[in-house]
Amino acid sequence: MKPLVSILIPAYNAEACISDSLRSAIAQTWERKEIIVVDDGSTDRTLEVARQFESDKLKVVTQKNQGASATRNNAFSMSKGDYVQWLDADDLMAPDKTTKQMEVAERSESRRTLVSGAWARFMHRPHRAKFYPSVLWQDLQPAEWLMRKMEQNTYMQTATWLVSRELAEAAGQWDTRLLGDDDGEFFCRVLLASDGVRFVRESKIYYRESGSSSLSYIGNSNRKLEAQWLSMQLHIGYLRSLVDDQRSRAACVTYIQNWMFFFYPERLDIFRQAEELARSLGGELTIPALSWKYSWLDTVFNHSLAKRAQVVLPRIKWSVIRCLDKTLFQFENRNAAGGLGR
Repeated sequence: MKPLVSILIPAYNAEACISDSLRSAIAQTWERKEIIVVDDGSTDRTLEVARQFESDKLKVVTQKNQGASATRNNAFSMSKGDYVQWLDADDLMAPDKTTKQMEVAERSESRRTLVSGAWARFMHRPHRAKFYPSVLWQDLQPAEWLMRKMEQNTYMQTATWLVSRELAEAAGQWDTRLLGDDDGEFFCRVLLASDGVRFVRESKIYYRESGSSSLSYIGNSNRKLEAQWLSMQLHIGYLRSLVDDQRSRAACVTYIQNWMFFFYPERLDIFRQAEELARSLGGELTIPALSWKYSWLDTVFNHSLAKRAQVVLPRIKWSVIRCLDKTLFQFENRNAAGGLGR
């Protein structure tokens, strides 16, 4: 009998897009699957929409709001699959995503092989998504994977992974202290417990960009900043538990430096801790530099205003582009519907 794959979907206020995500899960060509949706106390119609898809293979449950990590833990505790696929309620899987990865997993001699795949961003029109390879898009050993992630300031999107139950249980639960980057920290632990990563280029995920409403958006939230700093310290500890040489320590310093933009100057306490950690790794941090487009504002006004401009103005531009993309999406759908009616 083929292995059972559990597709686990945490959902919070996702009524606008959960239908598409559920259809992509249902459409998976891997037949032995169960889909579990856990509504995390949504205040919109997420639960009502999800329940329209209930079947013998798709279960929907609800709970009081507990946060994304706790919701994923609860979904996992209800699952029975030999393999686990996490899918956020606004993202999409290509129909053969699971099948392509399971073909690789079944050929592996170890249940501790971690399988990844390709991913691309989209706003409203997934057919417009462009797949741009990164240094993580290949077969890698755990230490090399983490090193590249931290050196290059890159990552893999949550839904790209296919994880055996044995590997997920070895990694432990999602860390409920982390309000952002909980997936980055969790998959570090999965990596540590794995025999290595097998990358499957044909296995595709479509990641919906949702801007400031995204759980990964930090903004000026002190709680999110503190959680991000905790996640960073854990990342560094994980890499050094695998390899602690000059390259790994330099990668850790680079990783810290790349994130300091979010902490300086608003959280000087964290910046000072980061400086101390960098020095213990044999490096030195510099004050985060502003982009050349905004550095003149630092001279004319002050750093805080210049930083705010560097953060806010691109987000305004992004919002305009997203609004245009939504308009084109609706236009394409109307044309398609009109064509069917003729």
